[in-house]
Amino acid sequence: MSDNAAVLVTCDLTRRYGSIMALNGVTITVCRGDIYGLVGRNGSGKTTLMRQITGQSTPTFGELELFGVSGSTLPSQRSRTGAMIETPSFSPFLTARENLEYYRLQRGIPGKETVDEVLELTGLQHTGKKKFKAFSLGMKQRLGLALALMNHPDFLILDEPINGLDPEGVVEFRALMLKLNREEGVTILISSHILSELSSIATRYGFMEKGRLLEEISAADLHEKCRTCLRLTVDNGAKAAAVLESALGTSRLEVLPGNIIQLYDCLDQPQKVSATLVQAGVGLLSLEQKSADLEDYFLQLIGGNSHV
Repeated sequence: MSDNAAVLVTCDLTRRYGSIMALNGVTITVCRGDIYGLVGRNGSGKTTLMRQITGQSTPTFGELELFGVSGSTLPSQRSRTGAMIETPSFSPFLTARENLEYYRLQRGIPGKETVDEVLELTGLQHTGKKKFKAFSLGMKQRLGLALALMNHPDFLILDEPINGLDPEGVVEFRALMLKLNREEGVTILISSHILSELSSIATRYGFMEKGRLLEEISAADLHEKCRTCLRLTVDNGAKAAAVLESALGTSRLEVLPGNIIQLYDCLDQPQKVSATLVQAGVGLLSLEQKSADLEDYFLQLIGGNSHV
């Protein structure tokens, strides 16, 4: 199962809670240097998957490798990871610095300057004597991220880290992720409901729904699939595709579920396209020019218009 370039590999990872299948045969690969965006609605299995990776939960079935090793050696590899899954447990009566110093000592992380470094990285260096109980949600998220960074991880795992950040904080977070990835070589697995932000940093995506992985795709391939096209809804997708390929001499099209065709040629000739189909006896129900984004693509994958 190993891949020399892989930081994380899972194979048929499954987690059942009674009659509930939280993860159902999930196989993913996160390669060294990736910013891997995990996309899915609440309850899709994203957090459960992250808990498996960090050892907070054990799989019912399947395998998991970190940095090319598995089994009894996983705990040593997990020491090379940093994680923020939901809001970490901090003492409400301690400051940001005091909370981090507590965890630094508990985890045996050397160097008191580490606390100052991560406080500055996450924009919490000026919180002073303010207690954790008085922090905003965004500040709590920043402190959780600071804790995840304290051991200088090679692999950073973040579950909804943008939650609660104001617009300025989101921009700063994006810059920090890119800095860690490009300058420090940190591989990142991140989930977020703010898909526009994922699309600005992710190099690879995994789309999840109902505990299953629907698709893995690189950012470059996703960009190609989301480029401008003529989107046609017809009564017979296979016949329409054959007609377009033959009459227009193009193979630059995709046939999607629901008799939907995305045509990447003839963008300035929609009347010619519609006339070609009608003359061939294909029922054309709709035709529009469309440029998809990450949210459009995800909704198309799950076949609905529900919110992520």
